Amino acid sequence: MEMVAATAEYVSPTPASGALPRRAAWDALADTASDANPFYHPALLQPALDHLKRDGLHVLEAHDDGQLIGLMPVIALARHSRYPVRNSGNWMHEQCFYGAPLLRTGYEVAAWGSFLSQLDASHWAGNFLHMDGLDRNGPAAAALLACCATERRAIRCIASHKRALLQSNLSADDYWQSNVRSKKRKEIRRLIKRLEEMGTVTHARLRDGGDIAVWTEDFLALEGAGWKGAEGTALAGQDNSRAYFREALSHMHATGMLDMLRIDLNGAPVAMLVNFYMGRGAFSYKIAYDERLARFSPGVLIEIDNLHAALSDLGLDWMDSCAAPNHPMIDGIWAERRTMAQYRVALRGTGFKALKRNLAFTAIGLAETTARKFKRKQA
Repeated sequence: MEMVAATAEYVSPTPASGALPRRAAWDALADTASDANPFYHPALLQPALDHLKRDGLHVLEAHDDGQLIGLMPVIALARHSRYPVRNSGNWMHEQCFYGAPLLRTGYEVAAWGSFLSQLDASHWAGNFLHMDGLDRNGPAAAALLACCATERRAIRCIASHKRALLQSNLSADDYWQSNVRSKKRKEIRRLIKRLEEMGTVTHARLRDGGDIAVWTEDFLALEGAGWKGAEGTALAGQDNSRAYFREALSHMHATGMLDMLRIDLNGAPVAMLVNFYMGRGAFSYKIAYDERLARFSPGVLIEIDNLHAALSDLGLDWMDSCAAPNHPMIDGIWAERRTMAQYRVALRGTGFKALKRNLAFTAIGLAETTARKFKRKQA
């Protein structure tokens, strides 16, 4: 099988230019991806390219016999953790919570081989590839390991953590009963009653006919009214993140990959949640709630609605929380876990480039091992 690979620094179109130049090919690839990642789907990739910081960004494509089999946004980096060593990494921008490239089912190993070959030959890739945000047990990571084994290319898993995952054949009621303590269930029932005593409480789902533009602005206002707004980290507080969010939700809604949930009190949102769907999986992207009503645990209440929506959806096998490890709320509701991993992959070259890359890969590993040993001694 002859591999024909292409690579070029990608320059995003201006907002007036319409869709991505290769949007149709990328859409077709996304439909066949073995490891679902909506953050690299063109519906989300275009707004990211248009509005988020992307200095040093390249988009790698892998081809086989004229067929697009892989897509991975890669960014050139001047540092690796605390070390001033040039490298490249998959583009995990501030609104991206999963890092698996789009790989055509059945061609995963070949696509990785193409990506690595392109990076080997590039002048901007630095000394190694740092892959972040991969499911350690997922098809993208398995194919990367298989590719490196075949090529006898060094690879190291350098960090991992677990985050909440929802994956069950139980009904929502049975899941809630099985995984949430009876004391907490009783307390939640009490909070629901207290909230209902304050006025009319309604529960809605965007897929049932909501107005995407209204829901988008309601979410931005709700998040911006809380601590994120006070700290300047809310989506609405920055031009680029606000524009990204509006365009991302519009694109995902148009492709049928967006779902949102909300709970209103007397017509005003108490809590809202944004989910991205792709294939038979989903990612719970953002949540916001009215902090003035925090005593009613509105975040938990909307997660209960989300539990019912997800577990009743026959087309959905799992939902990733996108949450930090040991999250104080979602970890107490969702029982399953997804192991997220980072990998460092050796790059090759000839002459001095090969020597420099080998030394950098080895030296970083030794430095990290020494640091871990020192930390254990200090503990």
